Amino acid sequence: MADRPTVARTVPSLRRALAPFRDTGERIALVPTMGALHRGHLALVREARRRARRVVVSIFVNPTQFAPHEDFGSYPRGFAADLKALQTAKADLVWAPSAEVMYPAGFATRIEPQGAAKAGLEDKFRPHFFGGVATVVAKLFTQTAPDFALFGEKDYQQLRVVTQMAQDLDLAVKVIGVPTVREQDGLALSSRNAYLSAAERSAASLLYRVLKASAVRIKQGEPIEMVLEEARAEIGRAGFALDYLEARHALTLAPIVSRKDGPIRLLVAAKIGKTRLIDNIAV
Repeated sequence: MADRPTVARTVPSLRRALAPFRDTGERIALVPTMGALHRGHLALVREARRRARRVVVSIFVNPTQFAPHEDFGSYPRGFAADLKALQTAKADLVWAPSAEVMYPAGFATRIEPQGAAKAGLEDKFRPHFFGGVATVVAKLFTQTAPDFALFGEKDYQQLRVVTQMAQDLDLAVKVIGVPTVREQDGLALSSRNAYLSAAERSAASLLYRVLKASAVRIKQGEPIEMVLEEARAEIGRAGFALDYLEARHALTLAPIVSRKDGPIRLLVAAKIGKTRLIDNIAV
């Protein structure tokens, strides 16, 4: 069994833990998480281990990206299980600050991203979200100063926002997207999958099937909007409340109307029961 990773809970203790890595010139990779770790997170850790000598995993349920009606209080938490999983995955350091450490009294700065953060996708339904994400991720980047930071492609709009933010602020970190890890039936792994009832879980994989079928039809030259309209109807018939199913430019997330408009990403968000699921695939 690998050594238990060091746990830092204050910025000074984090910097002390990172100092030996920097003194020996070792590359550092950061995997930002909100805990409740699953195989998707551990795939990020494995990729981080492949790219860098030292791996830091942050565990912080960020209150600023939750609206008052969202599930901050009930968001899955299990630090002991997370730590055990990270020990097995050979993470070197766990950065687990409290909200008071991340947002001390008098905290008054917030990043408000534009571009992909204003694409009319997640931001339309969660207008507070990307400001909270950009602010906390910028803090994580400055606190740990990693060479690499790894994010799952499941949260694709978030990946594009964070990538642009790092570029715009000249942060010396390479943001890397890692392909979505899925269950055998295609459902994207997510901490929120734990909320699904048995019947909802059975139905949930439809989203991925619809995305795959739509991508094939678009590749074959069928009109994009016709394909999407039929896919939206199928999702609705399956009992989902659809927030969006869109074809967007894979880098800017700008709307597109034809395959000539650039690389395409299909993105979907829908609620089944009380659980909101998101997914995406390349075309």
